[in-house]
Amino acid sequence: MAATALALVVALTHLSGDGASTAGTSRDGDKVHGTPSVPSGRPEPSLGWGFTHTQYSADVGSGTATQRVERSLARDGGLPQVQALMGWGADNPEPVRGRYDFGAMDRRIDFVRGSGGTPVVTLCCSPDWMKGGRPGAGNTDWSRTALETAPTPDHYQDFADLAVTVARRYPDVRHFIVWNEFKGFWNNAEGRWDYEGYTAMYNLVYKALKKVGKDIMVGGPYLGMDSVDPRQKENASATFRGPWGAMDQRVLDAFDYWNRHKAGADFVVVDGSSYTDTDELLPDEFGATDKLTAVGQWVRRRTHGLPLWWAEYYVEPADARDDRKGWSEARRLAVHAAGLIAMARGGTDSGFYWNPEEKTGRCPGCLWSPTDSAQGGRTLPMYGLLSRFGRAFPPGTRYETVSVAPDDVPNVRVLATAKTVLVVNTLDRAISAQVAGKRFPMAAYEVKWLDR
Repeated sequence: MAATALALVVALTHLSGDGASTAGTSRDGDKVHGTPSVPSGRPEPSLGWGFTHTQYSADVGSGTATQRVERSLARDGGLPQVQALMGWGADNPEPVRGRYDFGAMDRRIDFVRGSGGTPVVTLCCSPDWMKGGRPGAGNTDWSRTALETAPTPDHYQDFADLAVTVARRYPDVRHFIVWNEFKGFWNNAEGRWDYEGYTAMYNLVYKALKKVGKDIMVGGPYLGMDSVDPRQKENASATFRGPWGAMDQRVLDAFDYWNRHKAGADFVVVDGSSYTDTDELLPDEFGATDKLTAVGQWVRRRTHGLPLWWAEYYVEPADARDDRKGWSEARRLAVHAAGLIAMARGGTDSGFYWNPEEKTGRCPGCLWSPTDSAQGGRTLPMYGLLSRFGRAFPPGTRYETVSVAPDDVPNVRVLATAKTVLVVNTLDRAISAQVAGKRFPMAAYEVKWLDR
């Protein structure tokens, strides 16, 4: 008799030259850049599965390569794409109060438009003068420390005003995430997150953006859902834990405060990894992804069904240089596919892959090869997985239970609809699996798609 891999049926109720760039410095913060096509009607709070642009992306490089990426994305429906306001490829947007520089941001948003994607802006980080630094384009501090510094409370309204300027400049951007990972919001005196400060700033931004247009969608808190070794006593949640570890109680407290005191939210945003804060994969790299399911279910219960977004998600620990290059691409794809399955089972509506783009050379885990030469911009295996997952499991997907042979239950991860079944071999060896009444061979760490 067949066993069941998924004992849960989840109903999701929500969902060219060097690129299209515009150089120069804009002094007009309210100018509408380019020729955006502004959607009519209220936008959906859920966008599906996409990616985030990082320091290097396909908006610059060889025209042949950047256009190749644009065509690939357009062919697959564009994919929702996230760009930060400052950093990760975007310049200081307001180096001096009232003087704006949106050249790099314009180029990124134009790329999203050109590839047919839905643009999302993460409202982070903030100009130096909002956080105690010296104003001036030539004085911008790009150190990691500076990017992880929040505006001072007396500048929260200034940051909200900047958010309004951004929303007016890009009227086709109707989804905004407020801040990133509580950067700079830490209460040293009490050894916990400064959730009061973040929530105060979030509420000002939320209210300001809603005055620009009620159809603008705003979400937060983009809090890193950290977990610790379950044997650890300090900061470990006594009630929210599993084989993958124990949640950091300080994170849960911060989330609950924001959730109780927020002015409103159209979607809720989290990020995090399957591994613990000490990079432990418990009980192993595939079992650890169950944390993503558990976190999603916990968040959904507390937010009464608000659409759930993962702004970032990681299943492969980074090295000392913050690189994730230690695994083979087959293993990386398999664990990542298991992570996507876990998020979907937890009720995730939208998830964004942090694309580790390289400027040149090899690019493990990237969505496409670097666009520095005419031969670049070719899609890579991770792109194939992410784009197909997005097509097969859009927001509103109803997942179905499928049969799995008893001997295969420990070895495969499965996600299914009435039309499609995704199967992942979690072993570093070939197997013969039987899923949904079909028997088939699977190579080591293979990710296989079945039509029903």
